[in-house]
Amino acid sequence: MTQWIGRTFTSDAGWNHLEDLVDIGDRMAGSDGEREAAESTRDALERVGARDARIEEFDVQGWTRGDSEIRAGDGVQSSIALPRSPDATAAGELVDLGYGLPEDFEETDIEGKVVMAASNVPDYYDRFIHRREKYYYAVEGGAAAFVFRNHVEGCLPPTGSVGTGEDPIGDVPAVGVSKEVGSRLSRRWEGEEVEVAVDADIYDATSQNVHAELGPDTDEEVLVTSHVDAHDIAEGAADNGAGTAMVVEMARALADREDELDTRVHFVAYGAEEVGLVGSNVDAENRDLDSVAAIVNNDGVVRGRTLSFYTHGFDALASAAEEVGDDLGHPVKTIPEQGPHSDHWPYVEWGVPGYHVMSETGDEGRGWGHTYADTLDKLEVRDLREQAILLTELTVRLAGEDFEVERKDPEEIAAALEAEDQAEGMKIIGDWPYDE
Repeated sequence: MTQWIGRTFTSDAGWNHLEDLVDIGDRMAGSDGEREAAESTRDALERVGARDARIEEFDVQGWTRGDSEIRAGDGVQSSIALPRSPDATAAGELVDLGYGLPEDFEETDIEGKVVMAASNVPDYYDRFIHRREKYYYAVEGGAAAFVFRNHVEGCLPPTGSVGTGEDPIGDVPAVGVSKEVGSRLSRRWEGEEVEVAVDADIYDATSQNVHAELGPDTDEEVLVTSHVDAHDIAEGAADNGAGTAMVVEMARALADREDELDTRVHFVAYGAEEVGLVGSNVDAENRDLDSVAAIVNNDGVVRGRTLSFYTHGFDALASAAEEVGDDLGHPVKTIPEQGPHSDHWPYVEWGVPGYHVMSETGDEGRGWGHTYADTLDKLEVRDLREQAILLTELTVRLAGEDFEVERKDPEEIAAALEAEDQAEGMKIIGDWPYDE
């Protein structure tokens, strides 16, 4: 056992691939850079010993940012367009809704106004409110435009997509502004008319999922996944170059341990995650979900040392992660709640056992993620290697003949979302898949 651990702790395969990804530049969904990243990931999986490394294409809504600005008073305030914002200009009275909690939208007249909401939620609030949820509360209330204000200091406007699966381009122009610009807007121009202008190129495009496999040719398989796309404003090192580097490093380590696998391990690096989980939805729709024994989705790993696992109420998954952490002496945190915002979700929502694997940073919200500051210097190679050891061992156990985890009925997942007060937000953003 110690030999494969030693090889993983000294391996450069994952980190070298991470450097390759961040050096590509723009990996926005549907871009040439995203395709280059997918091809590089396919080649990296093949080099480390995975078999049948291949790319599968699918159609996606293309979107390329141009300039954007907020015109207030006699000047212009810096902003960046939120991906899939319409190419449009709108004006109205500026309303700062603070955190932008559901009740803030209910209690405020925002018809025809430019609504600003922060990227975080207060400590007392019992759940995270996604950017798209705040955006569609604004749309539902008749807002003319939406301004998404970062809570992180450092002149870092946040990005992040709007739009739904059925209508991939949003309804009203949307921009991100830094904490500093947002504070200035609120202090000087709240209650006054401002104008939000977004210039964007909207077109038909193609994205792709990367596949490779290891282990026996069984009907069931364990999916080990990540996404290769990233927002165009930064290197996308943590989100999610690190996750894809982890998949490559795990494939290298699992190739060393292939004879221990009783179930096939299927690696998938999805495209177009950042614009609505498009690649994973395509894969889930075309896959027999009964064949998926479990999914280990890496999105947010390597940002800190402690691994965290959203386990979606699957007790056997929580126990397996905790046992691996105990056996290898590495800090692990399990979170039983539902986590509907990454590529595991198109499977888990139908009762497939799955993890969303992240890491603890001590920061509120995304931290550097979705900003210019998501760069390689924020990550440590040691964290990648240590976490690869844990996740490789976990995957071997999930793929063992003795491991069992019961699937859930979709009704049970839906009930958990209702109990956790997540259903309302999912419905308003068009992500609720269950019959009423």
